[in-house]
Amino acid sequence: MKYYTSFAILIICLISQVSFAQQKVWLDADTGNEMDDLYAIAHLVKSEKIDLIGISSAHFNNADLNVFEKWNAYDAATLKPVEESQRLNEEILEAMGRTDIPHPLGADRQIGRAWGQQDPRDSPAAQAIIAAAREMKGAEKLDVLTLGAMTNIATALMLAPDIKDKIRLYSLGSWYTPETKAWNKSEFNIRCDLNAFDYLLNLQGLDFTIMTTTTSFALKFDRDETYAALDESVAIQKILADRWRIHNPQDKTRVMWDLALVEAYLYPEWATVSTVMTPPENAPRSVKIFSEIDAAAMKKEFWRIIKE
Repeated sequence: MKYYTSFAILIICLISQVSFAQQKVWLDADTGNEMDDLYAIAHLVKSEKIDLIGISSAHFNNADLNVFEKWNAYDAATLKPVEESQRLNEEILEAMGRTDIPHPLGADRQIGRAWGQQDPRDSPAAQAIIAAAREMKGAEKLDVLTLGAMTNIATALMLAPDIKDKIRLYSLGSWYTPETKAWNKSEFNIRCDLNAFDYLLNLQGLDFTIMTTTTSFALKFDRDETYAALDESVAIQKILADRWRIHNPQDKTRVMWDLALVEAYLYPEWATVSTVMTPPENAPRSVKIFSEIDAAAMKKEFWRIIKE
């Protein structure tokens, strides 16, 4: 009798462990580009809903860096985009006491060349994503969220095709008009690595969900409300306030593009997912998009989480 009782307890414990295993998530962010990345990262790091196993830095190389003196508050001539993203990732993790989260450096430019091609752009980030995906056991998946150019995840999949079935990809980028089913790739993240986006769209069998900028446009923060809500005696909250104050002080409101993706991922009840066809110039297959979000609920939840 004791044997059967002990065996039953063991089975219950094992089932409990499986049931409460948290989803493993990897975040790839062009943190140095704007300000919303920092808000998205802070929320994801604080979330108890997932197991954040890595944060990698993404570049935001773009043509303006070659022809204008300034990019946001940066001097374009001396700016090294992926290094700035890396610096901020490290600053955020240190402020939040989470430097235990791996945070490798990503690629410094797009895959291929300006006229196309799809040669991978290897980096510590791509290798770390490959290693993390290969750690997944059985039906386990690694959810990868990208907030900028998709160079690192595209490279990882090019270098290690065996990880495709172990990854679910969630990315921010492109415009999409539901009424006409028309895609528009003339969007910042896509322009920073169109080759990577096309590769991922063409990759048959990849579980790919896209937060379009059309949808994320609904999530906006007010500058003065944000300043008033942030407690600058708390390190991460001061970083968030300073980011807006230094980089976008003239903007009374900002669209929180990246935060929309993070919250749609964390709270699927506040997001509608639709299945759509890839653009006509890409391989014909189905991908998913977040077609609608509850921006009010997301905004309220951000402040609840960040103030905890």
